[in-house]
Amino acid sequence: MFKFDKKSFCIAIIIFIIEVLIALYIHDQIIRPFVGDILVVIFIYYFIKAFLRIQPIYIAIFTLLFSFFVEILQYFNFVELIGLGHNKAARIIIGTSFSWIDLLCYFIGFILLFFIDKDLRKNDVTIT
Repeated sequence: MFKFDKKSFCIAIIIFIIEVLIALYIHDQIIRPFVGDILVVIFIYYFIKAFLRIQPIYIAIFTLLFSFFVEILQYFNFVELIGLGHNKAARIIIGTSFSWIDLLCYFIGFILLFFIDKDLRKNDVTIT
């Protein structure tokens, strides 16, 4: 069940660095709000894939559902509900504003995974 996949981990780290650079230096109306949300799905997928031996389709589906779940938490103002509204890290990680467009971006990230990761395109996914 547990394994370390160096390639997936390196991809996750690269995407994480890109996400941080977007958050710190890009303040536009397209890349930061949309590309960042698309990339976060890909980041989570590769991060999980780096440590678990699970069929990639299950990781991809979990990642999409997890992303949707976090966005729904934003709809209910979860950060404020748990008393972390003053905590900048919690506000960044969990988020504070619900958006239907974000859900679409997560789905686009999910679809892109099938183009990026050949394991997801295989009919007979076998993990060794």
